[in-house]
Amino acid sequence: MAAQISETWSDSTTGMEFVLVKGGCYQMGDTFGDGYDREKPVHEVCVNDFYMGKYEVTQGEWQKIMGSNPSYFKSGMFKNRDRYPVEQVSWNDITENFLPKLKRSSGKSYRLPTEAEWEYAAREGGKKVRFGNGKDIADPREINFNGRSDWKESYSRTGVDRGKTTKVGSFTPNSLGLYDISGNVWEWCSDWYGKNYYDSSSRHNPEGSGSGSDRVLRGGSWSFTPGYVRAANRYCNSPGRSRSNLGFRLVFPVH
Repeated sequence: MAAQISETWSDSTTGMEFVLVKGGCYQMGDTFGDGYDREKPVHEVCVNDFYMGKYEVTQGEWQKIMGSNPSYFKSGMFKNRDRYPVEQVSWNDITENFLPKLKRSSGKSYRLPTEAEWEYAAREGGKKVRFGNGKDIADPREINFNGRSDWKESYSRTGVDRGKTTKVGSFTPNSLGLYDISGNVWEWCSDWYGKNYYDSSSRHNPEGSGSGSDRVLRGGSWSFTPGYVRAANRYCNSPGRSRSNLGFRLVFPVH
């Protein structure tokens, strides 16, 4: 069931690096029994092979395509800020502006992941792991999240609350070679959000609710607590919303 690194690919236009995720079937949702109602019921889902960005899309990559940088954590704050995740980008910004321009530049049909693809990759090909780095304990030394003692959980350790993003690739990746799947910035998915969607989800390559008011977010962020950076956690926001903890990574299908 578990996928392993078998191939990587780099986009010559942007330098973005991708990992091949071999598809398969897995039990999607709150397999540990410590999540929220929106993560239930646990149900079997199967996804096809796909490539996923090794890192969250960076400020430098966004700047190269768009000619501007909307991020809050930028100029003067960091050295090498091009390697920090782009944030303050809405779902609409990504799908209506960035992706069409990226396709014209690269010729590649990139898209946002479905939440089924996202969780499958975060869980190292559908394994029963709690966090996107392949571990069951969230440690602020290994994930960028709010690690203050006020928010301690049985599955977390306390530590620094950085209060900002960290450079992509600052922590150890999961076994697929994917970095910062948990923490740093929330990652937009393609799906409309439905709180009870798991009750009626299709088994093969589900794409979310047919309509809605919010789009799915996954992975938690620098400003959120341990429960939100779990791989099974589902969250959402208006597709027009942009904040300093909202970013994304890309996928493209294997033909």
